[in-house]
Amino acid sequence: MPLARDDSRYDGATMSLKVEKGTRHTKIVGIFGEYVVCNWLSRSGFEASVIDHTGMDLIAFNPKTRRRLGITVKSRTRDSGKETASVNIFKNKHQDREKLKQACKAFGCDPWIAIYVESERDAELYLTSLAHYDSKYRSKKKRVVDAWSMSRESKKEYDLDSEVACIHSTFAHKMWPPRATNRN
Repeated sequence: MPLARDDSRYDGATMSLKVEKGTRHTKIVGIFGEYVVCNWLSRSGFEASVIDHTGMDLIAFNPKTRRRLGITVKSRTRDSGKETASVNIFKNKHQDREKLKQACKAFGCDPWIAIYVESERDAELYLTSLAHYDSKYRSKKKRVVDAWSMSRESKKEYDLDSEVACIHSTFAHKMWPPRATNRN
């Protein structure tokens, strides 16, 4: 059967693909985000690996600087109209921050955070050290959750910050998702 694009899933004005999350989407985008970070680190000369450890998702080693990074990755897919919602990084009641620090201590790593956020049209990946996040972006008020702002103002600030690495990707949908059509 030939394939045809399912036009009912596209926003007519922009032709961006509407987000319709499957039942396992949260798990899938979480794993995808870890591998996206791993890919970009590897493309940048790091030795990088996804690991399964409490508090830490990746270990990356820079052979030039001899630095080892322990990275927690937070990945989200944002529905239309919610692209600027903050990403929760650490839930203090779960001691997520301490879990990252303890894992990094055990593996001799510096703690880092990565944030991957995708929407209908694009995706952004941010990477910075926990120390830099704490000194520049963490709220000074005691909060239940530490978050990464995705507001337009914050994104402009990240773009100007030499200690925040950023990758921006734009999606171009040619024919997705595929759908079978009947042959006559």
